[in-house]
Amino acid sequence: MPPLSMQLPEWFVSGGATMWVLALLSVIALATLISKILHFARVRPGSTRLADQLLNALRQGQQPARPGKLSSPVDRVIWQCWNNRNLDEAAWQEESLRLARTSLDELRGGLRVLEVISAIAPLLGLLGTVFGMIGAFQALETAGSQVDPSILSGGIWEALLTTAAGLTVAIPTLAAFHWADRNIEQCREKMQDRLSRLRVVRNFKAQAEPVDDSSEPAVSHAY
Repeated sequence: MPPLSMQLPEWFVSGGATMWVLALLSVIALATLISKILHFARVRPGSTRLADQLLNALRQGQQPARPGKLSSPVDRVIWQCWNNRNLDEAAWQEESLRLARTSLDELRGGLRVLEVISAIAPLLGLLGTVFGMIGAFQALETAGSQVDPSILSGGIWEALLTTAAGLTVAIPTLAAFHWADRNIEQCREKMQDRLSRLRVVRNFKAQAEPVDDSSEPAVSHAY
C-alpha cells in the first residue's frame, strides 16, 4: 500500500506541516459547527411561544396552564422566574439574572473554539508562507550563479498555498461564529424583553393584592 503522502494531492503535500495543522483545525471547526446547528435545532433559542402564552394569560388575569417540555431558553427562564414569584423583589431579580446568565452560557458552548480557529488559521497560513519563502530563497542562494527562475517561482507558489489554505479555513469559520453569536444575541434580547414584561405583571399583581386591615403589620407578598 503506498504511503499516505502519495495518496494526497500534490498541493497539500507541498504545503508541509502547516497544511496538516490547518486540516485538523478545519475538521474541528466543522464538527463544532455541526454540533451548534444540532444544538440550536433542539433548543430553538429564538422560540418564545410558551413564554408569550404565560404573559398573555397573566395580562388577562387568567391562571396560566402548565407548560409542556420547556426546551427554548426563553420559555424555560420565564417560567422558572414565574415560579419564583414569591421571592422578594431583590432576590427575584438576582435569581432571574442568574437563570438568564446560565441559560445563555449554555448556548455559548463551543463558540470560543470557532473564534480561536478563525483567528489563528490565517496566522498559521502566513507562518507557513514565511517558512516557504525562506526555503525558496535558500534554494536560490544554493544555486549560486546558475539561477533558475523556476526555482524561485516554484518555491513562492508552494509557500503561498498555506496562506490560501489558512484563509479558506478562517473565512467560513468566522462566518459560522457570527451566525451562532447572532442567534444567541437575539435570544438574549428576547429574554430581556420577556423578563421586563414579566416584572411589570408581577409588580402589578403584587400591588393589586388586598391589604390586611388587622392590627398586625401588613406584609406584602408578591405573586
